Amino acid sequence: MYLDVFKLHELPFRLTPDPQFLYLSKAHARAKAYMESTVWFTDGFVVITGEIGCGKTTLIETFVRELQGDVVVAQINQTQVSAIEFLQSVLVQFGFRPFRMKKAELLATLSDFLVEQHNRNSRIMLVVDEAQNLSRRVLEEIRLLSGIETAKEKVLRIILAGQPELNDKLDAPDLEQLAQRIRLRFHLPSLSSAEAQAYIRHRLDVAGSQGREIFAPDTFDVIFRYTGGVPRLINTLCDTAMLAASNEEHDRVLLADLNAAITELNWPEYASRTSTRIMRLHAPGLDPQGGELLPADSPAGPSLARILLAAGGQTLSEHSLHRGRLIIGRTSANDLQIDSRFISRHHCQIVTTTQGCTIEDLNSTNGIFINSKRIRYHHLNDGDVVAIGEHELLYVDERSHSRGTGESAALNPTGGPLASTGSSITGEGRLEPPA
Repeated sequence: MYLDVFKLHELPFRLTPDPQFLYLSKAHARAKAYMESTVWFTDGFVVITGEIGCGKTTLIETFVRELQGDVVVAQINQTQVSAIEFLQSVLVQFGFRPFRMKKAELLATLSDFLVEQHNRNSRIMLVVDEAQNLSRRVLEEIRLLSGIETAKEKVLRIILAGQPELNDKLDAPDLEQLAQRIRLRFHLPSLSSAEAQAYIRHRLDVAGSQGREIFAPDTFDVIFRYTGGVPRLINTLCDTAMLAASNEEHDRVLLADLNAAITELNWPEYASRTSTRIMRLHAPGLDPQGGELLPADSPAGPSLARILLAAGGQTLSEHSLHRGRLIIGRTSANDLQIDSRFISRHHCQIVTTTQGCTIEDLNSTNGIFINSKRIRYHHLNDGDVVAIGEHELLYVDERSHSRGTGESAALNPTGGPLASTGSSITGEGRLEPPA
């Protein structure tokens, strides 16, 4: 191959999903954070969609590899199966040999195993890739599995990943009960032009380029034009271009090498073959930019509430709350990032429905407080101030305010400091940097 020519120690653009090569764009990082959220919640049920080759499988492989030892996971990749075959596959992943069991025995064995593991304080997870191929009967079995519970909580966390048509299948009238159990959906978009360039350099660095510019600067725009930022297509084109360059004894991929690869692949420009994809991304319920949290059962719709972030008596930013989930934490993978050493990586979440908003601690180091009392879960009321580390969150319920009547009484109308509400962060105990 071309490893010696480019002084690399492994092939940088293989099509196999290798977590070592995972490039976390902002959207990929957020999708991974949402997948991780299923571990925190007993009723975690997340659907991740994306076009063919956008990196869903690599993301799943990385997520599964990083799971802690107390998480028991069944990972299903073969999805063109009957309901009985699916149940058998899940049990095989959990260590059983269920091939002679009838359906009733399969369900009983699976239910007993899930409850037993839960009683041992294990967290049990089902991860299904290529879920768009699941039949309605299999999806109904998943709904039934998602309902297995103890006296206090559900026992199975679920991630379904697939192509955009998975959403169409889940939105079918006969699967409404399943759709209602999904906590969030996330569409994983293709890479932007800048991200595609960073993706190429990242994979080359992992393969041993040591910062050397192996692709000439004028090749990146052409690569994006013919791949649309789809990682799998980028891999195919870059691999072919590097082979073409090595055949010409070039130690750098020039524009002529790239054009030779495009000719060999017989590819048209990406925009000319993506009208269906563009229509999908502009369909109701999907942000055309991708990467935005969408509600489980409808488009985001109008703002139902707001939160104002403050620190040191000054309002720093304002954020609208739509139906769905907003995760707050220290890293950029969160919906709302608070860059503070007293904020955990994923600190808390706000879930918004038509009935109202709730805030929930995500096992953070320093917790969240209302009226100096540490809380785990709280239904937010208009004017609530939540202390989070050295910051405060003011909750404003739009449904309790008529338009044009001004802000909540807790907010200075000039946009300045929050008024005293009795929710001071003092008296909450000593803050510690998260581990």
